[in-house]
Amino acid sequence: MIKDSGAPDWDAVIVAPGFALGIRTADDALTLIEFLPPRSPQPARTLLAAEATRQIDAYLRDARHRFDLPLAPGGSAHQNAVWAVMQQIAVGDTLSYGEVARRIGSAPRAVGAACGANPLPVVIPCHRIVGAGGALGGFAHATQGFLPGIKRWLLAHEAATREFRLSANAPALSSRRPDARPS
Repeated sequence: MIKDSGAPDWDAVIVAPGFALGIRTADDALTLIEFLPPRSPQPARTLLAAEATRQIDAYLRDARHRFDLPLAPGGSAHQNAVWAVMQQIAVGDTLSYGEVARRIGSAPRAVGAACGANPLPVVIPCHRIVGAGGALGGFAHATQGFLPGIKRWLLAHEAATREFRLSANAPALSSRRPDARPS
């Protein structure tokens, strides 16, 4: 969800490419990450916010970073089931709303609602859930504007980590047209 009330109630604000992330903690757990319009960073007010900032910055530099933060997302049993599946999706991979629904015995729209309600995006990677056939789908309850652009960026950021490898056992590449006859 994108919010910018201007209230200084963030425990930290992290600058990202084209947006910012507001971080909130409670007790000893991360409780909220919200997408904000671009703005200046706000230094962390707690040790946990500093650690969350460090880890999110690491992810923004290298999508292969693995988060190790105490999380308190709250949520219903259904939401937590969806969020658990999200956390199992490898960097650079996606699942469809329908596939997640099949895995937990739910419906695609209910999975979409749980994705939109995710209070810890990026750390709980709801951007890895896409529509049928690879369609972008929504993001934080939005299908247009700023938020789907963030989802596109996150997916592209993660896709860039996929490495191209040549295999000694792979067929040779040819510049010949596929329909050309061998000489």
